[in-house]
Amino acid sequence: MASRKRPSDAVPTSSDGFSTPKKTALAVRRQDFPQWGEEETCQYLRKEGFGEWQEAFREREIDGARLRSLRDADLEQMGIRCPDERLRLLRSLRKLWQISAEPCKVFNDPIHGHIELHPLLIKIIDTPQFQRLRNIKQLGGTYFVFPGASHNRFEHSIGVCHLAGQLVRSLEERQPDLRISPRDILCVQIAGLCHDLGHGPFSHMFDRMFIPKARPGRAWQHEHASLAMFDHLVQANGLEQVMEQHGLELPEDLDFIKEQIAGPLNNGASHHGQWPYKGRSPGQSFLYEIVANKKNGIDVDKWDYFSRDCYHLGIQNIFDHKRFLKFARVCDVNGEKYICTRDKEVGNLYDMFHMRNCLHRRAYQHPVGNIIETMITEAFLKADKHIQIKGSGGKTCSLSTAIDDMEAYTKLTDQVFERILHSSASELAEARQILHNVVCRRLYKYLGQTQP
Repeated sequence: MASRKRPSDAVPTSSDGFSTPKKTALAVRRQDFPQWGEEETCQYLRKEGFGEWQEAFREREIDGARLRSLRDADLEQMGIRCPDERLRLLRSLRKLWQISAEPCKVFNDPIHGHIELHPLLIKIIDTPQFQRLRNIKQLGGTYFVFPGASHNRFEHSIGVCHLAGQLVRSLEERQPDLRISPRDILCVQIAGLCHDLGHGPFSHMFDRMFIPKARPGRAWQHEHASLAMFDHLVQANGLEQVMEQHGLELPEDLDFIKEQIAGPLNNGASHHGQWPYKGRSPGQSFLYEIVANKKNGIDVDKWDYFSRDCYHLGIQNIFDHKRFLKFARVCDVNGEKYICTRDKEVGNLYDMFHMRNCLHRRAYQHPVGNIIETMITEAFLKADKHIQIKGSGGKTCSLSTAIDDMEAYTKLTDQVFERILHSSASELAEARQILHNVVCRRLYKYLGQTQP
């Protein structure tokens, strides 16, 4: 998302200009089947494995509007003699109608107002793996310093999903020649929704303080857990077929979603100058800059947590993400497509990075907040081997080994704090006392800090 200023002798291309090119046809959307023409109907038949009958449909000029009225006798008259084949086709059409009838859901969010989400996104939200995020505070131990910081990863993830949809739709509307399909939009929104699935208790405290001490030498980050949890969510809830019914192509789109969260799945390719991503081609490289921008850090994840954290912390947010949305365009820079903005918007981007610095100074790195998270980490370390969490196959995991078993990790949230605090087990006495000191505000004293 670099700042862009075109030289006076440059010749704008269709992808780097700020004008709106002519609209072009995009991929078939199942939800819009009543508006299909004959060709879209034939495309659907091919995709569902009924390609041999597309000519019969074309001869009778059957479009999306007429699909709904098709009956078994109609299919037989069209030459489909096999009853099983007719039944299979009718069942496929019935699923199409059911998908088109699925309602979107509207959330009333304190930051973004009314958020309308696609039915597939709702199916992901209504899983134990996603609902778990309700019990993980966005700012961890900072809540003990800022009373308003009680917001959680659940609402943040919905906000990121919403902003991801806004940005990608804005690009699709202003630059139709990019050929951003409804499938692309849905995948980007799913990535935004699921990007924080892997966070542990008290968010960054868990992966930056607890795990490095509990399992030294274990290279683990919450992004890795997000990928594992996303796979677990899809498999445990049987969402593969649901995703395909909503137009996603597996496993390609699953790879695309995970690559947006954590970067290339095949790190070796990037070291050899090859295109490192499997989900989308180099011509759609800009899609990887929306949820988690590995190039310059300007992404919708930050936009949401700036707005949300400032709202709950009582700090004024000086960055205006809505203005960025208005000016964002995809431009070709040295053969690669980037999300760019006008050079006059550089001040707004400076405000974004200044806002991040301000939040770190005033809240994220607050000395008392750091002390409290140090104490909670110490309590978790003392309780680690004594907390048993049931995982897959009946095995039990500790606090630190739950990251290796997503069934156990699904049950690990901020509530472990209360579990230790109100326990009566003698082996948890030391951990219980530390957390009791946190609650009673008997904190370690801050003497100072050093930096290497």
